[in-house]
Amino acid sequence: MIPVSKAYLPDKEKYKAYVDRIYDTAWLTNNGVLVRELEKRLADHLGVKNVICVANGSLALQLAYKVLDLKDEVITTPFSFVSTTSTIVWQGLNPVFADIDPQTFNINPSEIEQKITDKTSAIVPVHVFGNPCDVATIQAIAEKHHLKVIYDAAHAFGVKHKGKSVLNYGDISTLSFHATKLFHTIEGGAIVTDDDDIARKVRLLINFGITGPTTIEALGINAKMNEFEAAMGLCVLDDIEQITASRRKVFETYQKELEGLVQFQQFNKYSNNNFAYAPILFKSEHQLLKAEKRLNEVGICPRRYFYPSLETLNYLNGEIVCKNTCDIVTRVLCLPLYSGLTLEEVKSILRSIEGACEL
Repeated sequence: MIPVSKAYLPDKEKYKAYVDRIYDTAWLTNNGVLVRELEKRLADHLGVKNVICVANGSLALQLAYKVLDLKDEVITTPFSFVSTTSTIVWQGLNPVFADIDPQTFNINPSEIEQKITDKTSAIVPVHVFGNPCDVATIQAIAEKHHLKVIYDAAHAFGVKHKGKSVLNYGDISTLSFHATKLFHTIEGGAIVTDDDDIARKVRLLINFGITGPTTIEALGINAKMNEFEAAMGLCVLDDIEQITASRRKVFETYQKELEGLVQFQQFNKYSNNNFAYAPILFKSEHQLLKAEKRLNEVGICPRRYFYPSLETLNYLNGEIVCKNTCDIVTRVLCLPLYSGLTLEEVKSILRSIEGACEL
């Protein structure tokens, strides 16, 4: 079987060396040595000020909403993984959906401004498939209306915009380090911020609000990353350049061979592609389903990222309809993309898609 994604596993002996260090100290969690080492290395690698590692990307979003004290309505995109919306609802907030640009797949800034009310407290855009949003326009809207900006940057590890990390934009950016991501810690995530006060508050919240053996300063939660996850992250980070290069070859092969048959996401011209995903857009859902069926028949499992459009979820009121998103979700398919995918496997994937597009 060829899955849509496969976790990168680093050298086993290197990982075991970190595990030996954990066994030597018996320090398994609670701001351990390896977590702190990973945070420092990530900050240096990404070019950001504060990285706080947490247990997963969803918790990173929830902590961001909590630390910024969001209320009432939050404007976000309906084209994303479900956690972008579910975390908003879980925190007792109301997601308000602004439609996407059908070329970039990102939230449309003009749609954001139309949805702002006196109940709006923040904007939560997503750098979809690692493609940076129109950060300058979104920031101008936020400043005009005194709103917080939290970027769901789960797909944007290592992406730069105009020469600096895209994670530097907004009040907070959040990352996911799930096993299938470009960079992973088995499970995990992070909060990134330039604001030292926000970083301090996040560190307080992830450990129950505890500041000492007998002192609890604030309401908190357990959101800490453990040492075994940090060890994996340190190993994967050592290999991140070769991981990215391997994925790039696959992505560029798809792009070259499928030109004219399908449409590709319009990428921000001021930014680099981290090759985290390989989305293609078919002319119709009928064509997509034919391609998916042909791929499945030969053991290839692409994924309909992201389906359905999130404003249609059954735990929401369903009043808003985002026409562009509802169209795109029926036609977009993510192809297998991971380090270690062979040229022969890529050729098999291409044959199935080309056959479907000719029907």
